[in-house]
Amino acid sequence: MAYISKELKAKLAPRIREICRAHGVQATLAVDNHRTLVLNIRQSSIDFIGNFNRIGASKPRAAHLPFQPAKDHISVNPYWYTEHFDGAALNFLKKVIPAMNVGNHNRSDLQTDYHDVGWYVDVNVGKWNKPYALEK
Repeated sequence: MAYISKELKAKLAPRIREICRAHGVQATLAVDNHRTLVLNIRQSSIDFIGNFNRIGASKPRAAHLPFQPAKDHISVNPYWYTEHFDGAALNFLKKVIPAMNVGNHNRSDLQTDYHDVGWYVDVNVGKWNKPYALEK
């Protein structure tokens, strides 16, 4: 069963904050429902949304599933972020997502329908009620 304590979040937080500071990213770190470590990115000079929209629009898609560009917030897929971002955005995510998973495990086996993870990881760029602020 997925579980992350506030104590473990406190142990992971210094490295995550260091990565954010090095990239000029203002973010908060939280634990959601004792099972998900959440990084909420509020603002930076990295154009996450523009980068996501450019990469997404360039990928071929099925006719019945057209690409829907993001406007003011996105939820980063922690398993496919290397496919959805490039440049400075990808550079930041390649550092912060592994830092959020230090000590985590994933012993899931989809063929036997067995699911076992230490905790889940969410990275949000902006929120539905507070848009991401891109610094110029």
